[in-house]
Amino acid sequence: MKIFITGGAGFIGSHLCERFLNEGHEVVAYDNLILGRREFLAPFASNTRFRFVEADLVDLERVKKEMAGADLVMHMAANSDISQGAARTDVDMRNGTIATYNVLEAMRVTGVKKLIFASTSAIYGEASVKPTPESYGPLFPISFYGASKLACEAMVSAFSHNCEIQAWVYRFANIVGPHSTHGAIHDFVGRLMKNPAKLEVLGNGTQRKSYLHVLDCIDGMLFGYAKSNELFQCLNLASHGVTRVRFIAEEVVNQMEKVSGKKAELQFGESDRGWVGDVPYTFLDGSRLEGLGWRARHDSDNAVRTAIGEIISEKAK
Repeated sequence: MKIFITGGAGFIGSHLCERFLNEGHEVVAYDNLILGRREFLAPFASNTRFRFVEADLVDLERVKKEMAGADLVMHMAANSDISQGAARTDVDMRNGTIATYNVLEAMRVTGVKKLIFASTSAIYGEASVKPTPESYGPLFPISFYGASKLACEAMVSAFSHNCEIQAWVYRFANIVGPHSTHGAIHDFVGRLMKNPAKLEVLGNGTQRKSYLHVLDCIDGMLFGYAKSNELFQCLNLASHGVTRVRFIAEEVVNQMEKVSGKKAELQFGESDRGWVGDVPYTFLDGSRLEGLGWRARHDSDNAVRTAIGEIISEKAK
């Protein structure tokens, strides 16, 4: 197959490039490098089945040109740094909603009929039902990122039903692992590398969220793609359990101590939120995908613990 991956130089996208190339497919990675990194794609540069396109998804004509001939679109691109939205309210509209419309319109024009779309648990807002199933509603996201993703889901559904585009929409838990460009683990490790004596944490550490390792995320997406064959399907993608921010901070401090030889002091804030638009407690019900036969290899705590070690090793290079 020929796979077109938006956000191909990013966190999840770069792992997808590796997975599909290892399986013998042709891959086009499309990325504007706002969050993506060229170095994540360096191992594939000499692969004749790989091509990198540095361009923006708001350029519809370019998207149509580069997408032509694809068998599957993996739409991973977005402004996944949720805290940015509060300061720059147009970021998610441009890099999320408009970008997604362009991907879908390019699919309609070029005749590509299969789409895997990365959505998010942020579309649920502060859900009153935990674990939260896909059927939960009404949906009132509290971040611009969540609002954009919810709008994108609606557009994917409309294009799917009007243009016969088969779509798999995955509502992700918090994804962790190597090649991350932001997030609690990434930020904590970076701060301790600059100042091994103290780690300042946004919020009081009581925030609880579902965490999923990036390789489990990819396995789950591709499993659902193979096993769920409706025209339009929406699936939560999560591991078992939730993890507190305090656990993440303490685990980062403990693993960093083995590297630096110094035990950092933890300093927490007072709020139960890390930033404006942060949902303090998310817990996804992943039983629909598990009913198809898939289960994450790591539970939430183990995904975090594994990712911390991987990110420390990656940053130490």
